[in-house]
Amino acid sequence: MRILFIGDIVGKPGYTMVCDHLDAIRQQNRVDVVIANAENSADGSGLTPKIYDKLIAAGVDGITLGDHIYRRKEIYSTLSTKPNIVKPANYPDDAPGQRLAIIGEAAGEQIAIVSLIGRVFMKPVDCPFQEADKILSQIPSTVRVILIDFHAEATSDKQLMGRYLDGRVSAVLGTHTHVPTADECILPGGTAFQCDVGMTGPYESILGRKIEAVTEATTTFRPTQFQVATQDVRLGGAIIDVNIHTGKANSIERVCFRETDF
Repeated sequence: MRILFIGDIVGKPGYTMVCDHLDAIRQQNRVDVVIANAENSADGSGLTPKIYDKLIAAGVDGITLGDHIYRRKEIYSTLSTKPNIVKPANYPDDAPGQRLAIIGEAAGEQIAIVSLIGRVFMKPVDCPFQEADKILSQIPSTVRVILIDFHAEATSDKQLMGRYLDGRVSAVLGTHTHVPTADECILPGGTAFQCDVGMTGPYESILGRKIEAVTEATTTFRPTQFQVATQDVRLGGAIIDVNIHTGKANSIERVCFRETDF
């Protein structure tokens, strides 16, 4: 089974890239299942039901989210009613959304998707390692393919999660920093790992925002609105090939598609 995991979708340029080109990417790369982190889709922060619908219609099978999950209150109902979108599992019980989604029936094999939030340089949350153990114990034994989106700041935090779950999940893939890392690998136990799969959005930017606004705010301390940039739009992510019988990863490939590729 080939899974495309799409890194943080940023604003209209990001989700338009997905909507316009995902079908071609699926066909050209023989992708069976698409999972995307969509926490920055709504003008750079949060997700709306309308954008959720667009992504699903474009061919995204499952959606993970991160620390900007609740920036748009209108998404609460979607989080509570749709079966293919997850909140960070180490968020409180009362936080809207589900901790686990099982998708992929159309691809012939079920896939469990889980999102976890890191703790280093992030807002306080429950232990992601303990929550990972708890979630794994709840996944039916018939579901062998498991993908973890670890939404964290520090590479050390992400590497530790990869090693902690090695052999127990199919992939641990990092999001949040918007910068792709060149450390994709298969860990000794058969888990695909990458510290950060990168961003889907405008790369002529500072992490998806207009360079001038971020520069001004940083150098002058004057409050400035960080608008989403528009140039050099790319779709960043990783393609993981998984043995559906064992749940182990055979390979992981870092990918970055540009508008000019289509």
